[in-house]
Amino acid sequence: MSIGATFVYAGIDVTTTALFSGVRGAQLAARASLVECGAFPARLGTREPFGELIAGVEAALDLRAHRAGTLPRHAAHLHQRTAGRIGSLTRLIRRAAITAILDGTERLTKTSLDQVRLNHLTETHHRPTASRAHTPKR
Repeated sequence: MSIGATFVYAGIDVTTTALFSGVRGAQLAARASLVECGAFPARLGTREPFGELIAGVEAALDLRAHRAGTLPRHAAHLHQRTAGRIGSLTRLIRRAAITAILDGTERLTKTSLDQVRLNHLTETHHRPTASRAHTPKR
């Protein structure tokens, strides 16, 4: 019996590890294709992949008072705020949505999103604008 399978190995900075060294490493290196993942692009030609991603995430929200199209309008700000990281974006929206449910507003706004603290990478990457510099983060 045979089973078709695709093996996916995930890791950080794998080319600097022993993964591809030695006899077994050489076999793996000959069969593997590296896919490097970085920040999700804000623009790609005429498309706006990050805005499309935001629209998809927004479509999955089930908040009573939230207006569709609110989040994609802030795509540039959200890309800058999250350093283009998909995980940071979904974490931001999830935390803001939970807060909106708990406080009864049931909607997301740029202000409510900006009140969410994120991971160290995005917080150090994101620099508040002059108009927000005086607003303390929670």
